[in-house]
Amino acid sequence: MSLVQRSRAWWAALILWPLAGQAVDLAALWDFARPEVSEQRFRAALEKANGDDALILQTQIARSHGLRRDFATARAVLAALEPAMPTAGPEAQVRYQLELGRTDASATHVAAQITPEAAARARAAFGQALRLARASGLDALAIDAIHMFAFVDTAPADQLRWGTEALDIATRSQQADARRWEPSIRHNIGYALHQLGRYLEALTQFQAALAIREKGDRPQATHVARWMVAWTLRAMGRLSEALQIQLALEKAGDEAGKPDRYVLEELELIYLSQGDAARARHYASRKAALSP
Repeated sequence: MSLVQRSRAWWAALILWPLAGQAVDLAALWDFARPEVSEQRFRAALEKANGDDALILQTQIARSHGLRRDFATARAVLAALEPAMPTAGPEAQVRYQLELGRTDASATHVAAQITPEAAARARAAFGQALRLARASGLDALAIDAIHMFAFVDTAPADQLRWGTEALDIATRSQQADARRWEPSIRHNIGYALHQLGRYLEALTQFQAALAIREKGDRPQATHVARWMVAWTLRAMGRLSEALQIQLALEKAGDEAGKPDRYVLEELELIYLSQGDAARARHYASRKAALSP
């Protein structure tokens, strides 16, 4: 997996938390690691639901299929909902458009599947979701729509533009679900800035994201946030600072029995930059011994 692929996977992982809905509460039903289990829960809840709650649950059933790369079934579920959309409430309409777009472009698609035609359809659906969410004051869903543009507008400048718009919503919002996006958004802004070679600005965003992560209870997210800070420090030539962070991450991973190949790769690169070929070979060997 390349760094770009890792960032894409991280993009996805960052956003897979249950957004508390304005109608039915989805938080207790979603298990993004097991979408088939989530589908069972949604179908059980659907037996007692009506109105917008029933529509929202079905959009999430569609999403569960998308997470399993069964986009045809996801589209069929959504097609059955289309006649009800003109009279549905705003949350149901937003979620319908989000899931419609995700059948054409998402983290679970391979690049070849996101053809220009698929990207155009996805962009239109995400744009409609964003407009509806903004108009209805559904800040978290507006951010969800914005972040999906990363899968169709892949240029760093575009991702920076979308990230800045999302951050503005998150930091201004009084809604907890919207504020929860802030470290994820800062990560993505930082990544776009890093790709553009604007390392100092990237570092500022990564450090801000890390400060928030360190106050939370998501250790893997905190681990990656620290890695991104060190990654950027290396790019800036601040090798001693980068080395200190990566060595701490290596130690934590080894103690947990979960060494991180990207930490080992960074250590290899740092030692190469410092002219320590022996240490660099050590980490190259350790990295090679891990399964890809």
